[in-house]
Amino acid sequence: MIKAGIIGSTGYAGQELVRLLLGHKDVEIVWYGSRSYIDKKYADVFRNMFQIVENVCMDDNMDELAAAVDVIFTATPQGLCASLVSEAVLEKVKIIDLSADFRIKDVSVYEKWYGLKHASPEFIPEAVYGLCEINRESIKGARLIANPGCYTTCSILTAYPLVKEGLIDAHSIIIDAKSGTSGAGRGAKVDNLFCEVNENMKAYGVTSHRHTPEIEEQLGYAAGEAILLNFTPHLVPMNRGILVTAYANLKEGVTEADIR
Repeated sequence: MIKAGIIGSTGYAGQELVRLLLGHKDVEIVWYGSRSYIDKKYADVFRNMFQIVENVCMDDNMDELAAAVDVIFTATPQGLCASLVSEAVLEKVKIIDLSADFRIKDVSVYEKWYGLKHASPEFIPEAVYGLCEINRESIKGARLIANPGCYTTCSILTAYPLVKEGLIDAHSIIIDAKSGTSGAGRGAKVDNLFCEVNENMKAYGVTSHRHTPEIEEQLGYAAGEAILLNFTPHLVPMNRGILVTAYANLKEGVTEADIR
């Protein structure tokens, strides 16, 4: 069995990760990490885990965790994984980071868009962007995997084949995205209250959403050049899920047969 530990197991991403791993026949979760609920039973935080998970929540001691598991998942706010990872930890375990700390290769771009000083930029070069449709073979041997963002997964996979095959003008891409409210995390925010979201729909993060440079970087690899695109996310009144519709101009001379 692969022993897994999760730091941030009580957030929405952490909860979904627990659900997926509990259904994996080769994985045993031995560490349910959570700063907010240390020593509280996991099933008391999420009652749908009653009689399924008996474990209590533990802290985020990365060094102690690394000695107890084979793989660590960090479902944490931006900056935390980068502050905890070290060579000593990576020598013992693989890390799959669900935050944005290792997704963007250009440290200056990360620091500009996230407003954080990167705590461990020395590990960025070896981190593999964990979009398996593109980097499947590299993921297999990686000890540090940067799990892609939600909007980015939908947006990249929508346009990647067309960009890579040179069928569209990569600089003309417009991405119209819509997401449920769980994407904003489990913390209490006025903008995510029921009365604010219900029967409502709004664009947010216009020209400033942090997933923009991540999409641009990955599609830029496919295009073989740096690209800029228009990305507008919208909040819609549903719990979860994302719909992306992307638009782009065809390159001169591209036919329907070429696209098919």
